[in-house]
Amino acid sequence: MLVGNETHDDAGVFQLTPDLALVQTVDFFTPVVDDPYLFGQIAATNSLSDIYAMGGRPVTALNLLATPADVLDPAVVSEMLRGGQDVMAEAKTSLIGGHSIDDNEPKMGYAVTGTVHPEHIWRNNTASVGERVYLTKPIGTGVIVKAIKDGHADAATTDAAIAMMATLNRGAADAIAAVGDPGACTDVTGFGLMGHLWEMADGSGVRIRLLMDAVPVLHGARELAESGAFPRGSLRNWEYVAPHVTMASAVTPMHHLLADAVTSGGLLFTVKAGQDDEVLASFGTRGAPIWHIADVIDGAPGIEIR
Repeated sequence: MLVGNETHDDAGVFQLTPDLALVQTVDFFTPVVDDPYLFGQIAATNSLSDIYAMGGRPVTALNLLATPADVLDPAVVSEMLRGGQDVMAEAKTSLIGGHSIDDNEPKMGYAVTGTVHPEHIWRNNTASVGERVYLTKPIGTGVIVKAIKDGHADAATTDAAIAMMATLNRGAADAIAAVGDPGACTDVTGFGLMGHLWEMADGSGVRIRLLMDAVPVLHGARELAESGAFPRGSLRNWEYVAPHVTMASAVTPMHHLLADAVTSGGLLFTVKAGQDDEVLASFGTRGAPIWHIADVIDGAPGIEIR
């Protein structure tokens, strides 16, 4: 076993040969949108993300499905499965089976297996002083998904969140790999941007200076944050990370948004000194978005917000 759960990394890695290792992950959740096809797409995209975050390429997937028997129309379940299958096909990942159960609330996700070279595993605890930190998707899905469920999200806000959540991290991973292995890498999901930054800082023994105004935010998310419409998990994320944060101002809704729980978020990675121009060019060639949001600095493990 090359990567277990000791560093809270995105997936486990098990070596098979000197040149081949398996990357394995599993993820599933309740619906984040009303449309069953889109929910299936997002569930699949989210499940695949951890493989990309480890520098691997997904190969096979098993579907995990829970539905209330005799309540949910089979046509709705079929659309959920079709959405997931279409994303797996886009990712060139073979869906080889799965398991379903009767449950009161629908849930869906996948167990995904990928491959990676043992010498090119991307970890979340290998950042070094002097590196820059980049993000490949905006934050804000937590407050938006809550607004969708509460019936308060407008069409533009909903569409922006869905488009982001259904976008594979394959393009970003390809852009990184074309230059070389990153200093460190993870994806932004349930612990929010702040939670995953803290895991990176703590595991790497470094300090991260976060440039708050540089963090990309989904359309409509700032306004929802200002209204205080955060899911409980996002507020718990802030409470967890707050002891490790230093900042010059008082806590604002934007600070809470930095800890907002994310669904199917982007890759969060560091770039080794001198490779920034190459990385930015690689992303530009592929038309993949990227934002410089932080810097790795010397000091006790923690996060400074500027």
